[in-house]
Parts: sequence; structure tokens; C-alpha cells
Amino acid sequence: MEKDTFRHQGMRNRLVSLLREKEIHSQDVLNAISQVPRHLFIDPAFESHAYQNKAFPIGAAQTISHPYTVAFQSQALECGQGSKVLEIGTGCGYQTAVLCEMGVQVYSIERQQELFKFAKKKLQQLNYLPKQLIFGDGYKGLEVEAPFDGIIVTAGAPFVPKPLLSQLRVGGKLIIPVGAGETQIMHMYIRVDEKTFKKKTFGEFKFVPLLEDKN
Repeated sequence: MEKDTFRHQGMRNRLVSLLREKEIHSQDVLNAISQVPRHLFIDPAFESHAYQNKAFPIGAAQTISHPYTVAFQSQALECGQGSKVLEIGTGCGYQTAVLCEMGVQVYSIERQQELFKFAKKKLQQLNYLPKQLIFGDGYKGLEVEAPFDGIIVTAGAPFVPKPLLSQLRVGGKLIIPVGAGETQIMHMYIRVDEKTFKKKTFGEFKFVPLLEDKN
């Protein structure tokens, strides 16, 4: 079993200090980042870079997001202990683990079989236990478990999928990077009532594309 050492904890502490400088102020998010061993979610060859603010390939032409991006999206959700959150794009499972560490009830969907299997095994090994991990099409959300307090999309979407908006509870938030190019604009949609949503945009972020099941 791979190890998480005092040296790794020290690297995480330095990362947390960097995130504070970049205006991540949620103590729940910072505590989670300080606890989740990011180096165990990536290829061991990249371990020396694991706690720098950069993305890495994780297989299936996908990447693990920058720690800042993970922290930013987690903070924007404003979801804490017991909140019900749908994650679109499990990837290697790092964002899932951060949310679990925050006490969130996570439902996560991944379209790539290779990553789905990796994340499921890794999260079990590290005792991060989401409510459900689903192999499927994130564009459709998870209607059977709706409504959600928050929905977080961890890949760039060319448009906002309507099922995701419809699966928010009133007061719930969808955090989604929108754009078809190499960079996207981070959007937040807050459900005001059955038919009304308030939209807010943040700066540019860079994600791999959100893939749709064409079958």
C-alpha cells in the first residue's frame, strides 16, 4: 500500500498556505485539502509535483484538476456536513475525496470506464466512501436521487445541461465551467424557485471537455 508520510503532510500544509494566498478562505475546504493525499491519486512518477498548483494526466486523455480549481469549486458550493452533492466527472477521485472529507454526501458520475474503476478502487483503499459512484453519462445527471443541494461539474461543458438545473433543490447551486475551447468561464447557477435561476460568472479556468454518451 502506498504511503502518506509526514513529508507529504508538510507539502500539503505548504499547498494550503498557497491556497489561502489565492483567497480560498473556507476552513472546511482548507482542512480537507490538508488531509487528502493528492499524491496517491496520480502516477507515482509525478509525486514530487503532487502538491504544486498544477494539473496532471491521469489516463483516458483526462487530467486531475489544479488544487486551486478543486478548492475554488468546493468553496463555491458552500456545502458542508450532510449536504447532498452530485459530482459530474469523478476522474481519479481526488475531488470526490475532498468532498467526502468535508462530510458531504457525494454522488459521482464518470463516463470513462478506466477512470471509474481506478477511482472506485482508490477511494475504497483510502476509506473515502461516496454514497454512489456511477458509470454513466454526466449530461443526464442522476434524476433518481434528485434534488441535490449542489452539483459540481469537473470538465468543460459546451453548454449547461438542462437536467442538471432541473435536479437542483430550491436554493441549490450548480458550479460548471462553460466553453467549447481550451479555456472555460466558471458559472454558478442558484435555483431561486421552480422556474428561476440566478447566474453568476467567475474568471477563466481550464478543463478537459465534458464527454457525452452518444449511444
